[in-house]
Amino acid sequence: MANNKLRVGILFGGKSAEHEVSLQSAKNVADAIDRDKFDVVLIGIDKSGQWLLPDQSHFLLDAADPKLIKLNSENRESVALVPQGGGGLSNLSAGGTHSAIDVVFPILHGPFGEDGTVQGLLKLAGVPFVGSGVLGSAAGMDKDVMKRLLRDAGIPVARSLTCRHGDVPDFEAISTEIGLPLFVKPANMGSSVGVHKVSDQDTFAQAVRDAFDYDTKILIEEFIDGRELECAVLGNLQPQASAVGEIKPSHDFYSYEAKYIDEHGAGLEIPADIPDSVSTRIRELAVQTFQTLDCEGLGRVDCFLKSNGEIVVNEINTMPGFTKISMYPQLWEASGISYTDLITKLIELGLERFERERKLKTSF
Repeated sequence: MANNKLRVGILFGGKSAEHEVSLQSAKNVADAIDRDKFDVVLIGIDKSGQWLLPDQSHFLLDAADPKLIKLNSENRESVALVPQGGGGLSNLSAGGTHSAIDVVFPILHGPFGEDGTVQGLLKLAGVPFVGSGVLGSAAGMDKDVMKRLLRDAGIPVARSLTCRHGDVPDFEAISTEIGLPLFVKPANMGSSVGVHKVSDQDTFAQAVRDAFDYDTKILIEEFIDGRELECAVLGNLQPQASAVGEIKPSHDFYSYEAKYIDEHGAGLEIPADIPDSVSTRIRELAVQTFQTLDCEGLGRVDCFLKSNGEIVVNEINTMPGFTKISMYPQLWEASGISYTDLITKLIELGLERFERERKLKTSF
């Protein structure tokens, strides 16, 4: 009997400070995907950017420890996508080409994965993929550009100042303009990597140095005193919003450690204990944010709810975490879509978008 399963390439790792988060997400997706519908090909990207076919049965080391987890570098093949090869993987180690992949799930977080770079490569390779395209991914990754587009669309965002090397105002000037405490963060990074909450000049200087370690552009942003609420979005041309959940960090803020290392770093309340009118408004803002930034497939929109009832959109994640404690799949679970069915739906959305774009004319 012929095998009619789709070959799904799970692309993970990457040249990003969020490499380890991606490893955790990939393990969860690989464990939960519907094996009756899909054959899985695991493709790991190491921190140098090399694409590898690791041992498919043992592709991670220390998988249960988020502090030590890493890509298994033994018994691996070096591979590359063939341009316009319809998903073919070229074996750079020994020559030849592997069977074509039907669709790619790029479970990559941060730069070189969530910012449009891999999405552009996949489009050139002529292979369908899960998630936003080049523009939506790039706009969602760059917090400076994202805020500009959201402000232009009338979506409320926190006040911020964008800085590059050599043009950072002194602490007194910025604290007068933005207020204290404030946040310093890289413009292009996620998972709270390089993010610092600042209340004095010494921590400000260190925070600026640290943020510039991860990006050439940083944001200095006002502190919003409010509840942290998140909403998941799913779809292409007609996206839908999930129930709204609340993050209750036990740390000073929802840091990288609180998200991925400390199992007790935050409590998740799904659905959030908020009035129906507030939930409806957040869901509307989530879809509006998703569409304003030209996103497709999936996204998680993070908001603050102030004590006066004002809602402020913090950011969108176009490839949110899929770890066992991640909010995105839990929000859809609470909205009636299981983790396994969610993965299937995301793959179907990637295929649908590919077919829609494939029908476009390429000559005049």
